[in-house]
Amino acid sequence: MPNALIVEDDAESRAALAELVQQEGFAVQTAASLSDARTALADQAPDLLLCDLMLPDGSGLELLEQLEGAPTEVVLITGHASVDSAVDALRKGAADYLTKPLDVPRLQTILAGIARTLDLKSEVATLRDELRKLGRFGPLVGASPPMSVVYDLIAKVAPTDATVFIVGESGTGKDLVAQAVHRLSRRRKGLCVALNCGAVSPTLIESELFGHERGSFTGAERSHKGHFERADRGTLFLDEITEMPIELQVKLLRVLESGTLTRLGGERLIEVDVRVVAATNRIPSEAVKEGKLREDLLYRLNVFPIQLPPLRDRGDDVALLASTFLQELNAQQGRGVQLASETVDLLRQYRWPGNVRELKNILHRAFILAENAIDPGCLPDELRPGVPVAPGAAATPISLPTEPAPMGDGAPVLHVRVGESVADAERRLILATLAFYDDNKQKAAEALGISIKTLYNRINEYRVE
Repeated sequence: MPNALIVEDDAESRAALAELVQQEGFAVQTAASLSDARTALADQAPDLLLCDLMLPDGSGLELLEQLEGAPTEVVLITGHASVDSAVDALRKGAADYLTKPLDVPRLQTILAGIARTLDLKSEVATLRDELRKLGRFGPLVGASPPMSVVYDLIAKVAPTDATVFIVGESGTGKDLVAQAVHRLSRRRKGLCVALNCGAVSPTLIESELFGHERGSFTGAERSHKGHFERADRGTLFLDEITEMPIELQVKLLRVLESGTLTRLGGERLIEVDVRVVAATNRIPSEAVKEGKLREDLLYRLNVFPIQLPPLRDRGDDVALLASTFLQELNAQQGRGVQLASETVDLLRQYRWPGNVRELKNILHRAFILAENAIDPGCLPDELRPGVPVAPGAAATPISLPTEPAPMGDGAPVLHVRVGESVADAERRLILATLAFYDDNKQKAAEALGISIKTLYNRINEYRVE
């Protein structure tokens, strides 16, 4: 339970404040003077200091000096308000400034906000402990110095409502950063709604963003809430923002500035309370020059930029990520596949143009190909220059027929043991082919020479298993 110290010389006001603060979930201690408050602060720095500015033996501002460096939220109260005193209080570190007679609903809002902030600070502390022990920060994996900088930025901006602009190469985990920002925000009880602006048809993206009314276009048989409305009181993640049609960026800017929108084909203004997190794999200034991003929208989005490092700059995070992905795959499939030390060395040496996404996909393919351990022979050719395929000492390598599978020379080779059941060999071949084609079932079915219906039937069987 958070604790509060109330410093107020008037006994009646002090008792009323204590009762109100207790109702908001705080443990309360009181003091009637500056001297009493100093004694209480010497014993323990509270989570909240609610202090009258004018006390019999001095100014409440003097307590801020004693609290320097402590994580205490300070709210000052005065019956003699002035612009100068308010500015001075905020400059010296007060979180807020209230005048008498007190606006009780406003104080309750402040107390609720402070309670949420304390919860978020506790969550960040937990994540820091997790980072030290496991190399994880929420959904993000990695303990390298570049990622520690990213974690610090997330922890600072998440509790605010500032717009965040994440910039990084494809596959660096921009969506995971957006999730972490939402999880550590005061909006975390709301939805985190994501829209990949490059994956939606230009003719449909306006409807996806802002919604539409029934009959607004051919096929609009009912009204539809867009992503902004669905994310109300939550977070909207706009991935690949530079792929949004330039004419739609004008409407997006208007919604961000006004907090209102109109559905496609509608006339009613709809208010939305949304925190926007945007992302791009382009250099924003170059995107502006190329006409991919409006300059005024960039200024509006770039309130708090976060630059994600490429995987090649993250040192031993490669091995940590590979180990984490392998643990997840083993848990999903009920296996105990391990990483050979030679494989880890090869993973560290590779430049990873596709970043974390490429590492995850390669580990998945290698996992399917592996028997008991992922050795260098399970990796694609580009990761093991000059390393021969090693199917295992006890195995007789028999390459499965590749016709009519037009997978190209870059496809990994699948090996089967003599005596392995046809069902198991078929299962591994189908899963490896799906992984090779990034789960594109149509291409996988064509490569395997089977119907799409047969492929779906096999997948459903494997899921049951």
